[in-house]
Amino acid sequence: MPDSPVFEDLDPRPSLLMGPGPVNVHPRVLRAMSMPMLGQFDPQFTQYMDETMALVRRIFRTENQWSFLINGTARAGIEAALSSLITPGDTVLVPIFGRFGHLLTEIAGRCGGTVVALETDWGTVFPPQVIGAAVEEHKPQLVAMVHGDTSTTMAQPLDEIGPICRAHDALLFVDTTATIGGMPFEVDAWQIDIASAGLQKCLSGPPGSAPITFNARVVDRLKHRKHVEAGIQPPGFEPGDGPRIQSNYFDLPMLMDYWSEARLNHHTESTSMLYAARESLRVVLEQGLETVWARHRHVSQGLRAGLEAMGLSLYGDPQYRMDNVTGVYIPESVAGDDVRTAMLEDFGIEIGTSFGPLHGKIWRIGTMGYVCRRQSVLSCLAALDVTLRRYGYDAPPGAGVTAAIEVLG
Repeated sequence: MPDSPVFEDLDPRPSLLMGPGPVNVHPRVLRAMSMPMLGQFDPQFTQYMDETMALVRRIFRTENQWSFLINGTARAGIEAALSSLITPGDTVLVPIFGRFGHLLTEIAGRCGGTVVALETDWGTVFPPQVIGAAVEEHKPQLVAMVHGDTSTTMAQPLDEIGPICRAHDALLFVDTTATIGGMPFEVDAWQIDIASAGLQKCLSGPPGSAPITFNARVVDRLKHRKHVEAGIQPPGFEPGDGPRIQSNYFDLPMLMDYWSEARLNHHTESTSMLYAARESLRVVLEQGLETVWARHRHVSQGLRAGLEAMGLSLYGDPQYRMDNVTGVYIPESVAGDDVRTAMLEDFGIEIGTSFGPLHGKIWRIGTMGYVCRRQSVLSCLAALDVTLRRYGYDAPPGAGVTAAIEVLG
């Protein structure tokens, strides 16, 4: 058998990631990930777990005891929430205003839920009374929705949705991957029962860990499905009276025992990702959530002023645009993918395309986390200016950068 190559050392070219995520990881987070490995039950390590739980509570603005990490990308948090809560036959209402609402219907259906999908035009969101009427009509056990959907760059207001669900005894799950740390998100004040997220956007971390939080209403539902695998069952354990959760890895009751003082040996925590999550949350919380939210909003305003000064049109309902990613129509005179490729190859700047009905129609430019800075916006606008004119679009030279500076100072 011929020798197979072992390849060369990793040497990825540095890029400025200004798409809808992932974004560049904060240097402090990279340093934290290089810290020494510890045993999963070393007192130092379990202290770091407890500290991370406290930080997760703060980032979600909640007093929930159960606030911890799911090992895996943001989708792992969604899977853990839905697979643990949905029993076959449960009615699950999913309001869809972009690609990731369709993802929730996919996962809920795989869990055996009877999915009721509400849809609205991409670029818009739902009035609360529409969701309220659907909850009243279908009486779901669970409402599952996205806060900010990067595919459409729209954010769904949630402050009235939680009370609607409470009034009809439905649990409310929210995927806040794209907005946590970049826009206001209030678990307790908005009466959200369970929420999950990821590190790779406004938290300036790597993909691979999913913060999750849930309240006593969720715990009450979960206790009926509590199960512990035979090899680690404590003496006298009695399982819940409901159906067993179909996923072992994403079994929230067992994960609760792992993150509690019981320290059930459910799995081996991803040590470096715990370090990354802990530091990502520290970076944001040290600055102050309100300060970070305001920075995302202000920097996005500068980007948008620059894009419009270049004669480009912004996408979506202005009232509901996310504060951390901007959709912009691709001029008909240029090939959108060619422009994106040239910006990456010539300037080392990545911007995003989109999905579904928006594929080839808009670019998505992110101002998230570590890249949510004045210099990033000016570099992106300057590169886009040069590239567009190279491909035949008559952008006023320098107008985008000038307009952004007027906003950003």
